[in-house]
Amino acid sequence: MNRNKAPYCSYYYVLAGLCIIFMASCTANKQIGKKLNTFLTNSVVLNDHLVGFALSDLDDGAVIYEKNADKYFIPASNTKLYTFYAGLQIFPDSLPSLRYIERGDSLIFWGTGDPSFLEERLRGINAFNFLKSSSKQLFFSPGRYRGNVYGQGWAWDDYSDPSQAEITELPLFGNLISIKGNNGRVSVNPAHFNDCFTKDSLLSYQTFTVDRKVDENEFTYPAIPVPQGYTQQIPYRTSTATTVSMLSDTLKRAVKLIRMDMPATAKTIFNVPSEHVFREMLLPSDNFIAEQLLLVYSNKFQQNLSGTDAISYISGKYLSKLPNKPRWVDGSGMSRMNLFSPRDMIMVLHLIDSTVHNREKLFSMLPAGGKTGTLKNAYPKNDKPFVFAKTGTFSNNYSQSGYVVTKKRRVLSFSLMNNNFITPLAKVKEEMARMIIYIHDNF
Repeated sequence: MNRNKAPYCSYYYVLAGLCIIFMASCTANKQIGKKLNTFLTNSVVLNDHLVGFALSDLDDGAVIYEKNADKYFIPASNTKLYTFYAGLQIFPDSLPSLRYIERGDSLIFWGTGDPSFLEERLRGINAFNFLKSSSKQLFFSPGRYRGNVYGQGWAWDDYSDPSQAEITELPLFGNLISIKGNNGRVSVNPAHFNDCFTKDSLLSYQTFTVDRKVDENEFTYPAIPVPQGYTQQIPYRTSTATTVSMLSDTLKRAVKLIRMDMPATAKTIFNVPSEHVFREMLLPSDNFIAEQLLLVYSNKFQQNLSGTDAISYISGKYLSKLPNKPRWVDGSGMSRMNLFSPRDMIMVLHLIDSTVHNREKLFSMLPAGGKTGTLKNAYPKNDKPFVFAKTGTFSNNYSQSGYVVTKKRRVLSFSLMNNNFITPLAKVKEEMARMIIYIHDNF
């Protein structure tokens, strides 16, 4: 017997075993693909409009099924997954809130676009406390952001909707006014805007609501009782003067204006952990946070703050290998000019997973089917959810992109995008949930 052949025999058996496992996996994936194709073919709801779908194994990257996966779709808030991935790369730990220098008895500071600055849910107070505790004279230098207060392709008539707060270099309170009904009166926060609210007896509203003029901070409400417990949020019209005045009121000390380019040596004050901000962007699908994050990202590599420049930088540095070059124009997905493919979404989901490298942590930041965020009511109530995904909603468009854990403990990434349907949204959501549940139960 030639003992030298033994290692080769062992190698052969191992290789043969791996080949068998690979072939079995390929066969299983083909069977899954056939079943999904049958599901989609037989679905009346998903056959009356443009549908794109991609399903992949998150561990080995194998493509399980695709339909129109290389076609472009309006992603709506699925765009926030791109913004999320960029943040994981650029600011994985915490977000810069202010840049500053000290000269003699003066403290000069610049904004970074930080969305957490005095924002109600994010509670970013480090930068605020830094300014408040300084013994020096405070000077704010504006001009780092010279873009529009709205993104490309946004709907102008949504100006009073809380989902469309304005984009600024130094946002305060989320660039929103919070309105509450308190003992029959209107309570306003920040109190800076108290004098901007007027009761209008000519308004014939049957229900109580507050309106704002398009280009001014003039707010009116009808002369009817304010319901107890009433709440509303409405964006205020931003300007440098408003920012300085509000900041002075809140700090209870003078803040003056100065025009000065920010030196490269300017120091940085960080506000809150990045993970906290990402979670607050993804779970409720917060447009304001997403847009402001692009400005924060641009602070990393240039003097000016620019969402467009941030997208260009991110696309070239981190997303150059996407299979279908996307058209990406904003951070939140509010623009219908955004165009992504399901195949691209799958790749971004894989990149996110490999970057976070902790699925429990990752899944905690995404809406969970039947439990949290924008998927809370999209799936049956479930204390142990198996779907973790970002939704995207426009009129006539709805998408979900994320992860599904199957009963066999496979973790799959998926992107199911629906454009241009006239079927009621509730029916499309119900059918999508039925499909993802089918994947969970059978694979």
